[in-house]
Amino acid sequence: MKARRIAVVGAGMAAARLAQQLAAHAGPTETVLYGAEPEPPYNRALLADVLAGRYRTEAPALPTGDARVRTGTEVVAVDVRGRALTLADGSRETYDELVLATGAEPVRPFTEGAHALRSLADVARISRHADTADRAVVIGGGVLGVGTAHALAARGLPVNLVHKGPHLIDRHLDRQAGNTVHTTLALMGVTVHLASTPDDSLTPTSTDLVVHACGVRPRTALARAAGLPVRNGILVDDTLACAPHTYAIGDCAEHRAAPYALATTAWEQADVLAARLSGADPEARYTGSRPMTRLTAGPVEYAAFGACDDAAEEGADVLRIGDATRGAYKKLVLRGDRIVGAILVGDLATAGTLTRAHLTGRPVGPDPLSLLTAPLSHRATEESRP
Repeated sequence: MKARRIAVVGAGMAAARLAQQLAAHAGPTETVLYGAEPEPPYNRALLADVLAGRYRTEAPALPTGDARVRTGTEVVAVDVRGRALTLADGSRETYDELVLATGAEPVRPFTEGAHALRSLADVARISRHADTADRAVVIGGGVLGVGTAHALAARGLPVNLVHKGPHLIDRHLDRQAGNTVHTTLALMGVTVHLASTPDDSLTPTSTDLVVHACGVRPRTALARAAGLPVRNGILVDDTLACAPHTYAIGDCAEHRAAPYALATTAWEQADVLAARLSGADPEARYTGSRPMTRLTAGPVEYAAFGACDDAAEEGADVLRIGDATRGAYKKLVLRGDRIVGAILVGDLATAGTLTRAHLTGRPVGPDPLSLLTAPLSHRATEESRP
């Protein structure tokens, strides 16, 4: 049987996972990844750690199975009906199945001369600027902004972190958790400005390093030009298809009106699509992901999953533990004996146990507080089942 040619536009984390899973299923497929960047696929979530010097630039590389990876190869047009790609050099290449994994791009506009942190090339540019800068200003206090502020502080720069929200990482953490992160950053020499935009005292000078970390938006220009359905992201159904023989996964995809910018979501989508395209499970469906985020940046670390906002807490049991001396905060949201959400800051020892209990729907047993203080033993978990 002739192998189907699967063209993947994009060579990021979603594309790498898809290629690896297609190889694992060993189906009759030939996979080609087209990446505009000069590097092969790498773990973009570790860019702040590379900036901080915790990893060398080659360390975040990702496996791609037996796929052919074409680096420095930009796709500039897609002919969905003709099943062909046009490359930047004007050449055309055909495919049997197309997967768009074009990722996301930083929200603009930027301050003149400012940097974004989205690629290894960005890391190199920021590093060169950091070597001569007197001060760093990071705009945006979400996951990327906090990680960037930590990285620059670790390089010895005075850092101002400006965030327009009421507390840091307000998309994923509650106020107490955000304040705990705030305190940890302050101990590292990062000055945090909340509910704020850069004022006169933070107006960048010629010697300042400015990094914008104000979020990302799905990269959809290629899909839009091809006539594919686009709203915020490329619209896909439960098969992850947006047109016949055409699919989208990762940050560029929008499923059930909910675009995501999380690695775990991209990997889950890639797993489903690999099962379908390889023939291992032609009926596989993607029905959505449970929100789950994690950051480890030196002493700044947190994990959050499930529903932890005010709406989730209504009518639920909420357990909280705080330890200001250790910069730790833990929160568990329960409905009956099931976990619906959790936040851990500064101490992630029980993160794996909590996550597994949440994903499997296991009852927590008679002493849920122990879940925040020590891993739940296998025996205790088994005994707590109905």
